[in-house]
Amino acid sequence: MAKKIVIDPGHGGNDSGAVGNGIIEKDYNLMISKYIYDRLKELGADVYITRDSDETLTPTERVNRVKSAFGDNKDVVVISNHINAGGGDGAEVIYALRNNDNLAKIILSELEKEGQNIRKAYQRRLPSDSTKDYYFMQRNTGNTESVTVEYGFLDSKQDDSQQLKNKWKDFGEAVVRAIAKYTDITYSLPKKDNIQLYTVVSGDSLWGIAKKYKTNIDEIKRANNLKSNLLSIGQVLKIPTLEDDILIDYIVQKGDTLYQIANKFNTTVNQIMKYNNLSSNLLSINQKLQIPNNQEINSKEYIVKSGDTLYQIAKQFSTTVSNLMNINNLKSTILDVGQILKII
Repeated sequence: MAKKIVIDPGHGGNDSGAVGNGIIEKDYNLMISKYIYDRLKELGADVYITRDSDETLTPTERVNRVKSAFGDNKDVVVISNHINAGGGDGAEVIYALRNNDNLAKIILSELEKEGQNIRKAYQRRLPSDSTKDYYFMQRNTGNTESVTVEYGFLDSKQDDSQQLKNKWKDFGEAVVRAIAKYTDITYSLPKKDNIQLYTVVSGDSLWGIAKKYKTNIDEIKRANNLKSNLLSIGQVLKIPTLEDDILIDYIVQKGDTLYQIANKFNTTVNQIMKYNNLSSNLLSINQKLQIPNNQEINSKEYIVKSGDTLYQIAKQFSTTVSNLMNINNLKSTILDVGQILKII
């Protein structure tokens, strides 16, 4: 029998879950869950979601929806989505005492491919009765195979909060891949993604490839799970191209507001919030934003000559070093002779 999938966005309504660093758990649980639900529908899976809005659900109501979706049987996989708190870092998956750890380990493996740190897959027992699961989503969901995915810690001292803000959709796609591997679902890339394959040749750089395909270095590194900018001849890269707007990266500085950033790049607050999946106007220093570059049509190119510096080029074109670095996805001020810079 083909497996059925139930997606459960934890918390909701009057129950916000954990809150911190600009993240409200119930909202991120819902965003991730709806993304997974839509992708599984796209792949032809039998899938149900326990809530698709900011709805308050009691534990009993939530469990009843899980068990009534496709029946109480072992061929139903339940994915309950959560964001952790407590100062740790990385992803965890909790699985039921009645099940093995296969699905949990696959989920963690796929999340790791997206750059998330992995903590553990584990079971937890009820202190008053060690034969029962501690968490109701495992304890009360009958014969279904129920796992709880904790995608990261919103109060992490490391990078979890930024990962959750910037990569929640990538983490959702990781879970989609994991479900497909564990079940009989045939996986394919999202239809909205325009993925091309490119074979690296002598002289290639990530900067040059990104420019050629009108994408950016971070998108290529994320699609290929690259930890550095180093390439090897003959290496095959997946190139995710941006279908509509050209996006540029911007690192939030002290004193920045969404309104100021929108004005700087000739866009709107709503556009920035849309592309970065922001649920509020709150920003944090060093937060990375993707900005729809509506000024692209007014841009020109400059070829770096011997002796050039970013400061000199910025002064020549009445702009700033920071703006040049953001527009060209530069990680340092070092330039190469012949390098092409975009000037706005």
